[in-house]
Amino acid sequence: MGRVFVIGVGMSKFVKPGTGGDYVDFAKEALCKALNDANVLIEQIKRAYVGYVYGDSCCGQRVIYESGMTGMPIFNMNNNSSSGGTALHAAKEAVEFSISDCVLALGFEKMERGTLKHDFKDRSSPLEKHIRIMSDLHGLSSEPFPVQLFSHAGMEHVKKYGTRLEHFAKIAYKNHKHSVNNPYAQCRDEYSLDEILKSPNIFGLLTKLQCCPISDGAAAAVLASEHFVRTHGLESRAVEVLGMEMCTDLPSSFDRTFINLVGFDMTRTVAQRLFQKTNRKPSDVQVVEVHDCFSVNELLTYEALGLCELGKAGEMIDRGDNTYGGKYVVNPSGGLISKGHPLGATGIAQCAELCYQIRGEAGKRQVEGATLALQHNLGFGGATVVALYALGMSSQYNDQTRKEVAMAKDELGFTVAPYFKILEQVLLLDEQNTIDKFRGIYGFKVQKRTGEEGYWLVNTKTGKGTVEFNNISDNILF
Repeated sequence: MGRVFVIGVGMSKFVKPGTGGDYVDFAKEALCKALNDANVLIEQIKRAYVGYVYGDSCCGQRVIYESGMTGMPIFNMNNNSSSGGTALHAAKEAVEFSISDCVLALGFEKMERGTLKHDFKDRSSPLEKHIRIMSDLHGLSSEPFPVQLFSHAGMEHVKKYGTRLEHFAKIAYKNHKHSVNNPYAQCRDEYSLDEILKSPNIFGLLTKLQCCPISDGAAAAVLASEHFVRTHGLESRAVEVLGMEMCTDLPSSFDRTFINLVGFDMTRTVAQRLFQKTNRKPSDVQVVEVHDCFSVNELLTYEALGLCELGKAGEMIDRGDNTYGGKYVVNPSGGLISKGHPLGATGIAQCAELCYQIRGEAGKRQVEGATLALQHNLGFGGATVVALYALGMSSQYNDQTRKEVAMAKDELGFTVAPYFKILEQVLLLDEQNTIDKFRGIYGFKVQKRTGEEGYWLVNTKTGKGTVEFNNISDNILF
């Protein structure tokens, strides 16, 4: 598998629905900004993955055609609020598995005013399992379904761990304060803690200023391979995707606890997988963008991601370890609560913010010393995407490494290449530690019918094992 880099990002300002134009306008702005940021042309993009929820089929084609009709494959994706993260995940895999060397992830939304609605009344809801549990345990009210779920999840946390209502309000206070410095944010007003607690009640423990607004807007990211980055001289600003994992609902999601019903176990499972594969730990991170559709979800996510121990989120908040001067800075953008939440754009907007932070380009909201960034994007029904980002082309890559990369041929064209990729995945997921029986370094030489040779190095001497492609036989140990 190859390394993957974000080489350009762009956003439109997130705005109140109906106040800023059509989805085509938002998406074109974000796409053009991402292309300019990456210093590439639309003709260099080999395929595109487009996330949105509210729109007709083929909206992805409609917006990309505004910048050029190149014939590239365009994939439209809908995973509720994680549609943007899903598009990003697909784009990352396209580069990682050498399908394309330069791809686009684009997300946008043009939403209707008011609460989210289930548009199709003549068929089963995709949230039918969630609705049934809610109905059985608490009944259903006329308030928006998501706010009911998260309010009940928050009350579970209060009863189980002694969390106070002020802890949820403090999260909203922090995010509104952060957004003052974000020119892309829909809401840039700062509120006192008392104003947040006394704002109109939406449902249960959640007040208006603890809930994200619906929004119009778009975000885009250009992802590329290491070879593309080096051959186009983009090393200085390329942000590496160290890892990105996705998870859908688990049996435990429906164990009749609201904390799991809103995605806690999904997030915990996928975060553990991400940190294990990247050989990182939560305490290594400095800056985080989490899916704070409600203040409750941000609090739950602290624990699910491992930023603090179970039941200790309240203490983390009281210490200020979720803002500037603390252990982490969470949602420097203002998060969904204040930046806004155009469903299809959110996951990619999180990526954009973290790239600005890693590159030191976040202006007044810059997190000092940010070198490792964590993203969390959640969608009901369900899917969770988490990712780790770091500045990719640092001085640790010496001249010899650069020469070897420049000399290495593309592994495409070798029939066995996909099987070595599968082997690497198997090694990474070896939960039974079977690999302990086969510690060593193994070299494989493969020859095409044309006579061209390729070499794969399988190193199982330490860790979970790695698989690398190389065409230089002198570097292979047999």
